[in-house]
This record gives sequence, C-alpha cells and structure tokens, in this order.
Amino acid sequence: MAKQVRYDNEFKQGVVKYALDHPEMKTEEVAKKFGIGKSTVDAWKLKNKKEGVAYGRGSGNYESEEAKENARLRKELKDTKEALEILKKAIGILG
Repeated sequence: MAKQVRYDNEFKQGVVKYALDHPEMKTEEVAKKFGIGKSTVDAWKLKNKKEGVAYGRGSGNYESEEAKENARLRKELKDTKEALEILKKAIGILG
C-alpha cells in the first residue's frame, strides 16, 4: 500500500495558482509537472473555488488558535463521554 503524502498549504496554493495562471495547460499537465495526481489538483482547485484561499489542511494544521482549541475541546469531550459509557457499563456489571 502506498504511503499517503501530506502537502503543506504553501505547496497547494502554489499548484492552484500555477494552474490558474496557465489556463492553456490541462490539469494532467499541471499534475505531472508537480509530480502529483490529477484528482489531487482537481480537488485543490475545487476547494479554492468554493472557499477562496482556504486550502485543505493536513492533520494538526489549524486556521487559528481558536480552531485549534475547538478541536482540542471536541476531543476532550469525546474522551470524557467514552469514559462515562465505560463507567456506566462497569456499574451495570457490578451493581
């Protein structure tokens, strides 16, 4: 199985900007130039079109400190809920 490569936002922005600056080039040509898949370029271009300059972020990369804190709190809440369910099951078994 091939290892998944994560590209940083700067690279993604560069590829999309290049594709937009060279409309005469097919997506396949842009993808080949940068050594990535056509579907990857298409996805980044679509995301750029929908969201402006907000490109896909890899794991651990957040738009802002607020987004990072929200993600941390969601994870903490999920972990707490799981612990509560385990305790409820344990009480049911012991009680």
